Amino acid sequence: MALEQSIDFKNESSLLYDLLKSKNDDIFNSKTQFKSWTINDVLYHLHVWNNAAFLSLTNEKKFSKFMKDFFTAIKSGHSARSHEKELSNNISGQNLLMEWKKDYEKISEEFLNADPKKRVKWAGPDMSVRSSITARHMETWSHGQEIYDQLGVIRNDSDHIKNIVIIGINTFGWTFMNRSLEVPNEQPKLILESPSNKTWEWNSNNKKDSIIGKASEFCQVVTQVRNIKDTNLIVNGDIAKKWMSIAQCFAGPPEDPPKKGSRFTKGEKNG
Repeated sequence: MALEQSIDFKNESSLLYDLLKSKNDDIFNSKTQFKSWTINDVLYHLHVWNNAAFLSLTNEKKFSKFMKDFFTAIKSGHSARSHEKELSNNISGQNLLMEWKKDYEKISEEFLNADPKKRVKWAGPDMSVRSSITARHMETWSHGQEIYDQLGVIRNDSDHIKNIVIIGINTFGWTFMNRSLEVPNEQPKLILESPSNKTWEWNSNNKKDSIIGKASEFCQVVTQVRNIKDTNLIVNGDIAKKWMSIAQCFAGPPEDPPKKGSRFTKGEKNG
């Protein structure tokens, strides 16, 4: 059976490709609201770590060498961005876009028929094949947001963002542990409206803490592309409020959410 999350990853990537395929190379040098990364920087990052996921599935030895070489480069004084650019052969603009497209299509094809329960290596703990390609979907969606924002385009999501919602839910405990905080015993109730107007609900027995609103906005908060105060999510209860103030569904050291009003789709800040 084909791995649905691999198809979702490819579709998300293709939407981003379609957004950029007619842009001139100068646009790729524009700085986004995310740590002043350029659009080129976003594509370097996605391209390199997509290929890392490909290696983790197809050649564990090469993946381990990739990780060792990457961290050696960082320790020697290279920034992650500059090293990702080098690993992308220093190409940029439309050439980079086409290389990224060619590889995300290859990667999607490789994951499509892989055993979803197979364990693969990663920078952090091992994970399943399903989790690995779902993480690539999440990364593409979240880093894609700064490109949509930069170009002034409101993204129209589809229900495949449920993958990202689930990552957000599954990293509830991680968010607290990563900050050396006690993990609450019970997760807040979630009542989310999907892009197709379906109702998605989790933890319905929790009567004290809840988060209600659009699934897209929940994804924006857990991936830290929006501050909770820049959404219309209704958050009730101390645990829910704390979670939404520090939510982090990606690996790595604790990262603070963007400041209120600092991330928005250009032309829509006051809309």
